[in-house]
Amino acid sequence: MSRAVVADPTPLRRDENGVLRMGETRVSLDSIVYRHRQGDTPAEIHESFPDVPLADVYAAISYYLRHQEEVAEYLAAREAEAERIRREVDSRPETQALRAKLRALREGQG
Repeated sequence: MSRAVVADPTPLRRDENGVLRMGETRVSLDSIVYRHRQGDTPAEIHESFPDVPLADVYAAISYYLRHQEEVAEYLAAREAEAERIRREVDSRPETQALRAKLRALREGQG
């Protein structure tokens, strides 16, 4: 008697902020994809993120390879949002004051 072969679902979930995460971990798809693009092997990626099972690392890479255009759009949107947040934080008076204080300390004036 043969068993039916059932495809596993992709181990990705979208969190409350819209970030694609690996299973129930905080590891983002971004992290897996960037490491893969850098040439890291699935085993090396798994070593860096041991909470993500090796099979899930392979599944994430497979998903990325099959959906490169969509993932590229997702990553671009995430990078744009990160840049928007950076600009917002950098423009705050308290951030500018802290930078000035740190600069003075570094220059030996504080």
